[in-house]
Amino acid sequence: MNMGRGRITVGLYNAYDPVKFREPHRRVIARAGGLAMAFNMNLALFGFPFPEDITQPKELAQWVAGTTSIGSHGDYFMDLAEEGRFMSFPYPAKGFPPQLGEPILTTSKPDAKKSISLKQTAEMVQRGQSILLVFGIGPHGVPKGPASIPKYNLDITDGRYSLETCTALGAVIGAMHAMLDQ
Repeated sequence: MNMGRGRITVGLYNAYDPVKFREPHRRVIARAGGLAMAFNMNLALFGFPFPEDITQPKELAQWVAGTTSIGSHGDYFMDLAEEGRFMSFPYPAKGFPPQLGEPILTTSKPDAKKSISLKQTAEMVQRGQSILLVFGIGPHGVPKGPASIPKYNLDITDGRYSLETCTALGAVIGAMHAMLDQ
């Protein structure tokens, strides 16, 4: 029996500023939204300081998209929300939401015991396993506590090269898409 492919969710973990929503937040969300839309993936945000009175995904998308020129002026991000492919969560205390799939930390410093290759990651999706690719935004990536939650670590470079967040997003998402569509 063929189960079909699993879903891929791009997860952005806010390690930049947990209190005030800033321009780097807006820019990475707009860029990730465009990538998720282009490569048929979902987008989940963790610990972003959105205004307390805005709670629904479509409202959050409108609020973010209204002030950016990235990603067709935020239209791609809005499209994700309209299609129910954008979610926002508080910081994970004990684990990432299970409905998003198996969390995989994208990192230039993978734990040898947790290291997984791009090929193994793609095979999980091909077998029907949904995955959450966790990217840290901010100068130091995902903090140690939350970084220890995923049982898998993916270094897209295979050489422990540290990439700027948006470069890493493009590399991982593009490579996953290419691997799955071979």
